[in-house]
Amino acid sequence: MDTIVSGMRPTGRLHLGHYFGALTNWLKLQADYRCYFFVADWHALTTDYATPQGINQNTIEMVMDWLSVGLDPAKAVVFRQSRVKEHAELHLLYSMIVPVPWLERNPTYKDQIKELIGKDLSTYGFLGYPVLQAADITMYKANKVPVGVDQAPHVELTREIVRRFNQVYTPIFPEPEVLLTETQKLPGLDGRKMSKSFGNAVMLSDSPKEIDQKLSKMITDPARVRRSDPGEPEKCPAFQFHKIYSTPEEIAEVSQGCRTAGIGCLDCKKIMIKHVVAQLAPITEKRAALEQRPQDVEDILLAGNRVAQHKASETMTEVREALGL
Repeated sequence: MDTIVSGMRPTGRLHLGHYFGALTNWLKLQADYRCYFFVADWHALTTDYATPQGINQNTIEMVMDWLSVGLDPAKAVVFRQSRVKEHAELHLLYSMIVPVPWLERNPTYKDQIKELIGKDLSTYGFLGYPVLQAADITMYKANKVPVGVDQAPHVELTREIVRRFNQVYTPIFPEPEVLLTETQKLPGLDGRKMSKSFGNAVMLSDSPKEIDQKLSKMITDPARVRRSDPGEPEKCPAFQFHKIYSTPEEIAEVSQGCRTAGIGCLDCKKIMIKHVVAQLAPITEKRAALEQRPQDVEDILLAGNRVAQHKASETMTEVREALGL
């Protein structure tokens, strides 16, 4: 059975963007692969080192959402990165052989320098986070890494690091392959990318009332200023929800109604809102139960930490022997 490794930074409660962007894929993978899914709390410090106070609570909130959507600790190892110190050791050893230009050419590094205005990103931690990421992946000898197209360069850098290590020392690590993830991208309530920082997200833990209130106010085709104005569904952010949630008959109905002004935007949105509410109902119910037993989440992480640490210890024994340490 091939091994999969993937992680998320602990940002707290997750939203529908996370669900369709990663979690639905994780649920499929845990059935067919040996999976390690980790809380990337050290990675959170690469951009937010000055405000670490919320990491612990955010970890619990995020893992609650993982478990609520169906991630099964009996099928996958769920753990915290910072509790497996071997990640830091392998990161250090990799950093000795990684040329700085490899890191400077990282497209995500360049993009975030431009986007995260106001944050001090002139740190080695930020520049070198792909090296830590390589340690995360190879620690468990991952064969495949599930990523979107925009993250594929990260895996390619990991492959380069593996090749260099195997050539300089001893062949220990497999070169992980990119497992491209087809994701259904949902816009936020304002039409931009769904993000908590934009305040435009539907959270997995939102109540039916909150979901209805949020999606009822979602931006639509700007051409429909008045109820009598015809619109174009493909220009309407709310229509992207219809494509995922509504039946083919409903999609045809709202498409025709939009183009002919035969249906109002709110009535159109109500059709898909009922599906969103129905889908999230069992998730919010399970999450509510977990909120009453937060120690269960802690126990799952502790158990996962032990499993991950055991495998990491085996890997680092091989690494130290290869380096003569």
